[in-house]
Amino acid sequence: MHKTSAWPLALLYAGLVVYASLYPFDGWRDQGIEPWFFITAPWPKYWTGFDVATNLAGYAPLGFLLALSGLRSGRTRVPVLAATLAAGLLSLCMETLQSYLPVRVPSNVDWALNTAGGLLGAVIAALLERLGAIDRWSQFRARWFVADARGVLVLLALWPVALLFPAAVPLGLGQVMERVEAGLAEALADTPFLDWLPVRDVELQPLVPGTEMLCVLLGALIPCLLGYCVVRRKYQRVLLAGVMLAAGLGAAALSAGLSYGPQHALDWLSLPVRVGLWAALPLVLLLVWVPRRVCAALLLVALALHLGLLNQAPASAYFAQTLQTWEQGRFIRFHGLVQWLGWLWPYAALAVVVGRTARPTPEN
Repeated sequence: MHKTSAWPLALLYAGLVVYASLYPFDGWRDQGIEPWFFITAPWPKYWTGFDVATNLAGYAPLGFLLALSGLRSGRTRVPVLAATLAAGLLSLCMETLQSYLPVRVPSNVDWALNTAGGLLGAVIAALLERLGAIDRWSQFRARWFVADARGVLVLLALWPVALLFPAAVPLGLGQVMERVEAGLAEALADTPFLDWLPVRDVELQPLVPGTEMLCVLLGALIPCLLGYCVVRRKYQRVLLAGVMLAAGLGAAALSAGLSYGPQHALDWLSLPVRVGLWAALPLVLLLVWVPRRVCAALLLVALALHLGLLNQAPASAYFAQTLQTWEQGRFIRFHGLVQWLGWLWPYAALAVVVGRTARPTPEN
């Protein structure tokens, strides 16, 4: 059994599909009709090419990852069929549950297109396998990464995606304390447990430029150190660091362009941000020579410091308006796919690195 990264990625993607399909998870009600009435309902008269494309594209990655997981791990002898059935069943469950949500309308067309998207992704995975592309990736992975690199590779693949959610500090993932406190206060309102919440002695203060620079430096350093924990050779570390930094900067620019317009895609490159990025470069190169276990220890320190600094600062009012644009406007579905990644990615990285350091391996 090959431990492929496709399986955990498929589970993560399925979770994101569930979140995007049922967001905002409130206003549940029983309409007094069978929840699967849409299956035999007439097809809608009006639809757009955008609706077709999004329903196909939304489930194609799921079908691809499920089929790829089956092909690489030997879990099933009919991976394309199994992946298509799984995607179709998930879509059926989501459409059925949407009948209880006032802001969602279940549709047999959506179900059919989602299933077709899963089939399309599964067929692409099977074609790539037949053409030998998957085997070449396996050979590449064996040359570049240690055997137990699956969890780290999943995190590295998700890091640029997590950066698409607007961040108060560029490359600053995991700034959740302010929202967690507000959510707990709201949930415990009018209960005696509200008094149990800790009260800050002072209000959160905005980050000073020097601290913002340090946060950006750490934000650029963290994915590179994470990659160094599993990459075999020094020159490969340099190439991986270059790819990760380019992907991170590209994702941050895309996020700014989606939020404020293409003409403002690089406005986030303020002086503290530029200084932090330039300061990270020599550190990234120097750490190429550090053993993997030392990189893991340094990564734990960097993550703890990064999260501590970020969560001692509030989000600005201007940034809060940006989040409202994402959460209530045209980005509502996209927001549902990436906001949890932006919040939880560094904590998942902490868990993975702690697990690696606690497990003795000959390659470390």
